[in-house]
Amino acid sequence: MHPLFSTSFTRMAHRLSALLLGLSFASQACAQATDPQPYQPQAVAFPKGASYIAPDGSIYIVGNDGMKDILTRFNTLFAKTHPGFKFTMRLEGSSTALGGLSAGVSAFAPMSRDGWKTELLGFKEVFGYQPTDIHVAYSGYGPREGKKTPPAVYVNTQNPLTGLSTEQVAQIFTAGHSQGDITHWKQLGLDGEWSKRLIHIYGIRDDGGFATALAARHLQGLPFTYRYEALNTYEEVLKAVAADRYGIGITGWVDAAAISKNVRLLPLAKRNGGPYYTPSYANVLAGRYPYSVHVRFYVNRTPGQALDPFVKEYLRMALSKEGQAIIATQKNTSEGYVPLDPSEIAHELSKLE
Repeated sequence: MHPLFSTSFTRMAHRLSALLLGLSFASQACAQATDPQPYQPQAVAFPKGASYIAPDGSIYIVGNDGMKDILTRFNTLFAKTHPGFKFTMRLEGSSTALGGLSAGVSAFAPMSRDGWKTELLGFKEVFGYQPTDIHVAYSGYGPREGKKTPPAVYVNTQNPLTGLSTEQVAQIFTAGHSQGDITHWKQLGLDGEWSKRLIHIYGIRDDGGFATALAARHLQGLPFTYRYEALNTYEEVLKAVAADRYGIGITGWVDAAAISKNVRLLPLAKRNGGPYYTPSYANVLAGRYPYSVHVRFYVNRTPGQALDPFVKEYLRMALSKEGQAIIATQKNTSEGYVPLDPSEIAHELSKLE
């Protein structure tokens, strides 16, 4: 081989080798960034004198009753890796969680939904700032027979619509959208008899609870349209859509099939044109379903100050490989909690620093 070709070939081989090595390192780094890391316990002193220590010396937790099994397993793991720690729980629903945190009697506020405006305002009135929100999982998936599906949009089974983007949902359910309001089915591409008809809109009362939180998180904080018919329960919303060929409704956690066979869950997309996703286990796990709701721990953290060392270590554990494995055991339970999308874990861990 001519010396010139030999030198060029050697250089190319070296460059190819360096490129492959770089790709290998990048692949490893990507895997490390997305996979939950094994829990490596760090020493933490027992928080003596903290307001959330019960008279018997245990750490008191107030929150969601549906999280009892998860919290019990979290507590067991933490006590095993940190001898001397013990826990007492009073789990009566998410509606009690922020109250316990605001009163200082709970180490954190475990909830399977967003904090409602009134609950968050109550905390702020006491401390002058908002609680810090740490996500550890997703709250449910579906549809599942006999189990509740996460928040979703439903149409009558006669409706041919294939899906909606979250922006289109906002344009339908609210007034004053920057891209204009959607009032007729023809604006969504439906023709024939559908093109002549108004969209009939149903939902829950905007009373500071689910509907208010939904509007703030997913409907750009806009007011509901005057055509929004506010009902008292999710069941009433679904029955209204079942009886109305031109209806559309939005609900929280509900087993729609047990209420009516004449409603259909509508796949949703994060952007106009799709792709559209239902809240199946795979879609929720991958972070694809736009209306997925997080299981979260609200914590009391003074702005600019470090997080309570015990609370930080407990949440590190929840976001670890072992903590997420505990979440994964809930797949077939009534709550159906889903592990956190791996790409989110690093972000949630950074919120602890």
